[in-house]
Amino acid sequence: MVLGIISYGVYIPRYRIRVGEIARVWGDGDDISENLNVFEKSVPDLDEDAITIAVEAARNALARADVDPARIGAIYAGSESHPYAVKPTGTIVGQAIGSSTSFTAADFEFACKAGTAAIQACLGLVGSHLIDIGLAIGSDVSQGAPGDMLEYTAAAGGAAYLIGSDNLAAEIESFYSFTTDTPDFWRREGMPYPEHGGRFTGEPAYFKHVTSAARGLMERLGTKPEDYDYAVFHQPNGKFPIRVARKLGFTREQIAPGLVVPMIGNTYSGSCLIGLAATLDVARPGERIFVTSFGSGAGSDAFSIRVTDRIDDIRAGAPSVREYIKDAEYLDYAMYAKHKGKLRI
Repeated sequence: MVLGIISYGVYIPRYRIRVGEIARVWGDGDDISENLNVFEKSVPDLDEDAITIAVEAARNALARADVDPARIGAIYAGSESHPYAVKPTGTIVGQAIGSSTSFTAADFEFACKAGTAAIQACLGLVGSHLIDIGLAIGSDVSQGAPGDMLEYTAAAGGAAYLIGSDNLAAEIESFYSFTTDTPDFWRREGMPYPEHGGRFTGEPAYFKHVTSAARGLMERLGTKPEDYDYAVFHQPNGKFPIRVARKLGFTREQIAPGLVVPMIGNTYSGSCLIGLAATLDVARPGERIFVTSFGSGAGSDAFSIRVTDRIDDIRAGAPSVREYIKDAEYLDYAMYAKHKGKLRI
């Protein structure tokens, strides 16, 4: 039984703030954009949150391949900024997209890899013949405390993937996960902003987990970087994915189509999935995509994906990632703070 992606959709808010504008307020210097390789980031509108973003991404996924929402048997929404501590995002998404009431739903949290974990869960249910189609979502309006380094990259956006076994736009050949208890990033209950453990965020967290998952999958499949046309890695900033690609033997050309963080920032649970969507927007039938997510705490999920002929039939059915990126309206720091709810009474 071949499993994979029936369709995909994204949503990125149109509002942006330039990294230089944030640096102007906090006096961090004009070179911070170059240091991070992030030049602007997406900002949610006043009435947008992880749920509204998830709904729009899901609607785009359904529209792209003209899929009946009644076929969806599971909705798993991954985010670290669910609006409700106790009230599922998935049920709201199901109601909004017109699904039947015969579906299971749950909200996932694993920092920035909750969306890929949702894909794995859907693959299991579809592969066990328990559901027809699963909807996996990664959506965030990520947080960064004023003046913290996270504020320069924490962005808003999401992607939704319909997982099934027929009319596939891309086959998921296999996946491999690598997970440890590494305390590099966390947010306690009731706290508005996350904290991060400085020296843990790079080598023992991101690079160890991404490289271990990626190498584990290639060893399982007997593949190497040259066997893939494209690669997508989690994008906490614009430098880490370039560096990890080089460590693993992938080229800048392979990761270029999916490297969107310099233009929209780190969308957390949406980051890797939006990068994959941007790659699917340009990939041709028969081409292969290597994808590795990362979530603090810490873990990585690696996927090997092969694009099918169906991709050409569905590609124009919903807005592309680049179309969302081009539709931008810029805010100053004061309006950005208002949009993000940083002004607290």
